[in-house]
Amino acid sequence: MTARRYRCLGCRAVLLVVPRGVLGLRVYSAAAIGFALALWGLALATAAEVRRRAGPAKILGDSAAASWATLRRWARDVAQRRLFSDAPDPGPSASLRKRAAAVAASLAASADPTTRALPIEQRAFFGAAHAA
Repeated sequence: MTARRYRCLGCRAVLLVVPRGVLGLRVYSAAAIGFALALWGLALATAAEVRRRAGPAKILGDSAAASWATLRRWARDVAQRRLFSDAPDPGPSASLRKRAAAVAASLAASADPTTRALPIEQRAFFGAAHAA
């Protein structure tokens, strides 16, 4: 990632400018998060399969091989409107996976129309990149 720092000549504050798609306080880009949520919520992939397809790490610890806590954290952040806050709310009793499905469907719907022939998880990737 290329980030640039600029200092205001008037107040001396430093401003960090990052590429579109980078979310504050997150290791993953908006596109990668949208892709992962779509795999988990819409394609019904296991957390381990989502991690294998969306995560960059090739060597995992014992507990990480079967689950991915970050995936559930993203779904909780969606529920608490801290991530993709424009997505529709599926209701207070919706499971984390249902919330992931709702936000992924919304992201896929906002993707460029030229992506309609792609699988829905790929459309969610492009929609999330656009939403960031």
